Amino acid sequence: MKIDVYSDMICPWCRIGKKNMYDAIMAWASEVNETIPVTYRAYQLDPTLPPEGKPFRQEMEAKFGGAGRLDPMLQRVTEAGAGIGLTFRFDRVTRMPNTLLAHRITAILPAELRQPWVDAVMDAHFEEGRDIAQADVLFELASGIGADPEDLRPRLAAGEGTAEVERDFETARNLGITGVPFFIINGKYALSGAYPSAQFLAAFRKIAQEEAASSPSAES
Repeated sequence: MKIDVYSDMICPWCRIGKKNMYDAIMAWASEVNETIPVTYRAYQLDPTLPPEGKPFRQEMEAKFGGAGRLDPMLQRVTEAGAGIGLTFRFDRVTRMPNTLLAHRITAILPAELRQPWVDAVMDAHFEEGRDIAQADVLFELASGIGADPEDLRPRLAAGEGTAEVERDFETARNLGITGVPFFIINGKYALSGAYPSAQFLAAFRKIAQEEAASSPSAES
């Protein structure tokens, strides 16, 4: 079994869905002694953001119709995160960042660093209010997970990671993905939204049963 996850680092429900997915993966590993590899795919909630981003409150209030509608939404996210052990500090978030550079770094990092990288970027944005559109912030975060910023700088300057990210964007459009998180299991089973871990686990069981039943050995 394998999972492709389309997500954006500024999407709070992506952070919640990712945590639920990994909790389910750990439960699945205990249940059947099988790990499930995860591939991160790039998606941008707002690809029109300028490279430097925009003011967070101003942008979000304009999008959702003012503070009276925005604040309850942020509170709901904060409470949902707390319920699974995630902290959200929207009072510290001042920028709505463009995540293109962060996605490009995801694409060029070694596979084993991509999960801690995405975690580090989301933690920095949602807990510390750091501006993850800034290259220096991202390089500091990369160093913190064991990557070498001096290796990343020239590779990014040369355009590495751009083709992979653009390919993810195009695939998402072709699949009709209009919101994230979006999970594709084994290339054909889709889950959209921040499912609770129990529902992820139930999906793993169902998919495993369906694929076992349709395998050639089962038909013979």
